[in-house]
Amino acid sequence: MTVAAFRPRPEPVEVARVTATAGELLEVLWGRASTAPASASQMRVLLTLEHQDGINLRTLCDTLSSTPPSTSRLCDRLVAAGFVERVVSPADRREVRLHLSSRGRAFLEDLRARREQELQAVLALMPSSKRMALLEGLEAFCGAAALQIQDKAQRADDQTA
Repeated sequence: MTVAAFRPRPEPVEVARVTATAGELLEVLWGRASTAPASASQMRVLLTLEHQDGINLRTLCDTLSSTPPSTSRLCDRLVAAGFVERVVSPADRREVRLHLSSRGRAFLEDLRARREQELQAVLALMPSSKRMALLEGLEAFCGAAALQIQDKAQRADDQTA
């Protein structure tokens, strides 16, 4: 039996605290890779649309926990910047679906590339075994977070139907 077998398993509250600290440190690092011309709120819209392409405004409002007027204004600015497209739903002409434009996708790709450069510099300072452990943990985290986001979106869609 290894020493690790005797180590207590961390509680979600402990892991959440460390994860939040890591998130804050990432914000500092990524401050060097500016999100301009998109604000933090607009970034949330872009990332939401990337993962839930074609959602309607109501679902986006629910996802952002925002009001329809505020969300609509955010989308207006993103449409004007060429990052988002509004498309009338083929099933219901009164409903508008939101999609990332090719310019919006290119913006996110460029932003991610700049952020990854900052991360690579930090990760290079870590021992290889710790990088592997981090990778495994983050893959599991991303899978769980994606499921939770999908579940919330499905519940929101079910409520509007």
